[in-house]
Amino acid sequence: MAAPAINKPATTESTTQSLTLGKALNLGLRTAMEADPKVIVMGEDVGKLGGVFRITDGLQKDFGEHRVLDTPLAESGIIGTAVGLAVRGFRPVCEIQFDGFIFPGFDQIVSQVAKLHARTQGRVKMPMVIRVPFGGGIGAVEHHSESPESYFAHTAGLKVVTCSNAVDAYWMIQQAIQCDDPVLFFEPKRYYHSANMKAEVDTSATPDPLFASRVLRTGTTATVVAYGPSVKVAMDAATAAAEEGKSLEVIDLRTLSPLDLAPVYDSVRRTGRLIVVSESPSEASLTSEIAARVQQECFYSLEAPVLRVNGFDVPYPPAKLEEHFLPDLDRVLDAVDRSLGW
Repeated sequence: MAAPAINKPATTESTTQSLTLGKALNLGLRTAMEADPKVIVMGEDVGKLGGVFRITDGLQKDFGEHRVLDTPLAESGIIGTAVGLAVRGFRPVCEIQFDGFIFPGFDQIVSQVAKLHARTQGRVKMPMVIRVPFGGGIGAVEHHSESPESYFAHTAGLKVVTCSNAVDAYWMIQQAIQCDDPVLFFEPKRYYHSANMKAEVDTSATPDPLFASRVLRTGTTATVVAYGPSVKVAMDAATAAAEEGKSLEVIDLRTLSPLDLAPVYDSVRRTGRLIVVSESPSEASLTSEIAARVQQECFYSLEAPVLRVNGFDVPYPPAKLEEHFLPDLDRVLDAVDRSLGW
């Protein structure tokens, strides 16, 4: 089921704010809560503290403890309670404090959240959002820098999306909340409060559809597809490649399930080359799926094999080693050179 259009106030004035990704998420949540009293925010420390990353800062103060709930440290309990609320007509927004904490709630998500709509032949909707700060780059300890998105993109009945910038953060969280299907909403936590990632957010604009990819930069030499925290890496690589006379087309995937690969196919048919970038381990990942489907659809257009730049197939390393684990500009440029060598 597609996300409905955002309900915007009738105005002809442009309201633009310069926001970090984290502030854009906060404003998006606030806007959704103002528009619909059935929207409830819940999770560990989301109330008085405003979340460990302060994404829900001020929401409990303004909307009350009955709409912004501090929960016990029990992810299965958070998700299970949200299922009951969704069945009763609410639109719960659950925060999983860190990506690696989602696994105690995994059974609830894949066995209940994903299947209730089908199990009841459509009689029961599941309009809930599960927010997940994900990815590395913050120097954290074990279980705090995972990229578990492939688990959920594999699961029928779930929608999975991720934002990479403040504009998308503001609009996509609202669209996810208005969706009648359950949405896993992955947020690149390393960029929550990055001043370099600030963007002008026009709250009166018309947003792109929720389940749609976007071409961020056009090019002719090769196509680079990324999502979430890897989008900035791809864009930096395109800037560096341009200095060497190489023109990279960069596509922000945005939606991981359903995948919107039509823009990718169009791009690859023009460039003949594809590099897919993600922090997740490479085996049985979203980059695997993208590579397989592009090979099926664009075989006669490819001038080189599809290349992938991933995190390595090892448990996420200690903080001192994470810079060697995460895909970076040099690894992306190396993949471009290898592709051009065919």
